[in-house]
Amino acid sequence: MKQLEVIILGQSYLLACPEGGETLLHTAVSTVDQEMSAIRDAGKVKARERMAVLAALNLAYRLAERPVAVRPAPGEPIPEDEAEALVASLIDKLDATLGDDGQLL
Repeated sequence: MKQLEVIILGQSYLLACPEGGETLLHTAVSTVDQEMSAIRDAGKVKARERMAVLAALNLAYRLAERPVAVRPAPGEPIPEDEAEALVASLIDKLDATLGDDGQLL
């Protein structure tokens, strides 16, 4: 697994990335950066951790709104128990990435 340096909200992060997943990771980083920037620019939230939580909730809500048939993932829809495990895994990865900035949950 390779590592990529990315910038989110002006801060550099070194993230693990599976081979061939660079484009998808950059797309995800761009989406998170845009969401966090919009929250920051609204001026009501100052703490980076709170922005990250709100951005994650906004993105998760938008994903949950999508009908299963239009999910962009190839193959069959993700079963609910696997989706919950995936979300827990992503939160763990975000917590590890945030490091000294604090834990998400």
